[in-house]
Amino acid sequence: MAVAGQAVIRKRDNPIPTTMLAAVYRGVNDVRMETVPVPEIGPGELLVRVHTCGICGTDLKKIATGSHSAPRIFGHETSGLVARVGKGVKNFQPGDRVMVFHHIPCGECYYCRHKAFAQCPTYRKVGCTAGFEPSGGGFAQYVRVMDWIAERGAIPVPDDVSFEQACFVEPVNTCMKGIDSLHLEKGETVLVIGQGPIGIILGVLAQRTGASVITSDLRPERLKISQTFGLGLTIDASCADTVRSIRERTEGRGADATLLAVGGNNLIRTAMDATRPGGRVLLFAQTVHGEATIDPAAVCVDEKTLLGSYSASVDLQEESARFVMSHDMDWARLISHRFPLAESVEALNLAAQPQADSLKVVIQPGSTWEGTL
Repeated sequence: MAVAGQAVIRKRDNPIPTTMLAAVYRGVNDVRMETVPVPEIGPGELLVRVHTCGICGTDLKKIATGSHSAPRIFGHETSGLVARVGKGVKNFQPGDRVMVFHHIPCGECYYCRHKAFAQCPTYRKVGCTAGFEPSGGGFAQYVRVMDWIAERGAIPVPDDVSFEQACFVEPVNTCMKGIDSLHLEKGETVLVIGQGPIGIILGVLAQRTGASVITSDLRPERLKISQTFGLGLTIDASCADTVRSIRERTEGRGADATLLAVGGNNLIRTAMDATRPGGRVLLFAQTVHGEATIDPAAVCVDEKTLLGSYSASVDLQEESARFVMSHDMDWARLISHRFPLAESVEALNLAAQPQADSLKVVIQPGSTWEGTL
């Protein structure tokens, strides 16, 4: 069954162009729409025509901080159609619908043996590019998927699953990894601070473990959206003290586990204070190096555990894909704004400065497709 508005295409009707449009990062807060060469592929590789690519907070961080050299093309929550296959590729053919991870670990090094996949040197080598330095490349019409990603990180998308839904496989995987690290037990009280797209996904996954989830956010509009995903217990942080509220709901103890889905380091202390003695605090959005103030006695005397989780886990790849493709949850409902590729700069600006009515922002190079690759 084809998804409405997304024709199932199984063969290439037109030649692949030699140039394409892309959002090119040129420096700190400097992204420009440019015409660049369509990337060439080698043996074992795929060329994917991008339909939808979600904007992730890490993309915005790299653009805002200048942490990476320029020029680059970012974007890694990518879904689309296989446009060309390299020599030796057996699992895909032109016209296949796919989503692609941009990181896959080697599986053999010290970090892989200890399940710390995000620290693997191979994992840290980005395996997708639209040109220049490999940086994902989903903010472009075509993306080159390198051989180790094509072999183990390209996921088929069923015909009845939209490209928009499929682009959530990678972020859902990262959230599954974070939830697994907390070892939640049925009946525990979990506080999720921040109800952006990632906070909502974390809340849904935590609730699926049998935990009682309470969410908080400064924007009441986001709390209303999270309620439509089954997260009915909320704290409006614009008018209530989160720490006091969570303690009132837990006989004065605090949450058994707190997940911080907001990037500000000033909320780390809040997350610690909102957690009971012996509880766990997960930092999920603290991706910029710097300093933060914590109470060391909360870790030592109160025996609170401070955890971090970053990026996806190859061990959860099949589970995350199955969950997203199963239609158990309509993740595309998190998308508030869809921009054509030509308006990528506007899309990135909105994602970096979210408004009351904005949630997940996606760029859709495939929004102008007319039935050809």
